[in-house]
Amino acid sequence: MDISLENLPEIPSLDLLAKQLVEGFITGMHKSPFHGFSVEFAEHRLYNTGESTRHIDWKVYAKTDRLYTKRYDEETNLRAYILLDNSSSMYYPTQNNGKIRFSILAASTLAYLLQRQRDAVGLISFSDRIDVFTEAKSTRAHLQNIFVHLQKILQQNQQQKSTEISQSLHIVAEKIHKRSLVIIFSDLMTKPEQLEEFFKSIQHIKHRKHEVLFFQVNEPTTELDFDLDDRPYLIEDLESGQKMKLNPSQIKETYHEKVEEYYNQIALKCHQYKVDLTRVNINDNIQKVLAEFLIKRNKMN
Repeated sequence: MDISLENLPEIPSLDLLAKQLVEGFITGMHKSPFHGFSVEFAEHRLYNTGESTRHIDWKVYAKTDRLYTKRYDEETNLRAYILLDNSSSMYYPTQNNGKIRFSILAASTLAYLLQRQRDAVGLISFSDRIDVFTEAKSTRAHLQNIFVHLQKILQQNQQQKSTEISQSLHIVAEKIHKRSLVIIFSDLMTKPEQLEEFFKSIQHIKHRKHEVLFFQVNEPTTELDFDLDDRPYLIEDLESGQKMKLNPSQIKETYHEKVEEYYNQIALKCHQYKVDLTRVNINDNIQKVLAEFLIKRNKMN
């Protein structure tokens, strides 16, 4: 199934499309692409004669010469939170709200896949503040509620909203109390000097024992390569409203160097903080992008 933004003028029911996408690439996948946190260590207790030796902590025995067993919390399925950047830059290109549409469709598909595996999934959308925060649940009714929120975001009129991603992520780190998988969709269109603050908030999330997946979504032809016709343009910042007249050919080389340097910094920091980074070209086939990501995750398990 060839699903890309250019041949998808209107997104139909998100749950139906997510189901079609998942069923298109899940066949042949023999294990979950998301390794969960199904058992979590709680405490030690003295070993009782006759018990299974399976959970004896031999390292403690070597230190104390006494037998202790590990006690675990009750088994739980994976908990995942999908974080969606809803700031104005995500509505570029404005003719089809490209980045936000791609992100919503990908988020819907991952939410469907997680719920299908009986995992708990929650949705958080943010711009200069957190707009939506749902707890992670595994019920079908809760999944439908997530689809309703995503459909509303998709259909809302673009507003001038800046990104306060680091502030939002710090709040998320404090609000999510149980170890979870945090999946972020954002273009990370922020000032270079704010990049350090973003990774401080990522470090905060990682410190709380959460795993982080980051989908960086972009329209590379114009945003990264600055591939525009050789004529004057009026460029507008969708978040600040600031406008500037320029001819792309005059700054293209310098622009490309700066953007490449910025993106290299992001990749380096993601590697440093053990964040699973996926660069997304919104012009690519959505099914192909997600299938490649899930296959990569499957191999990591």
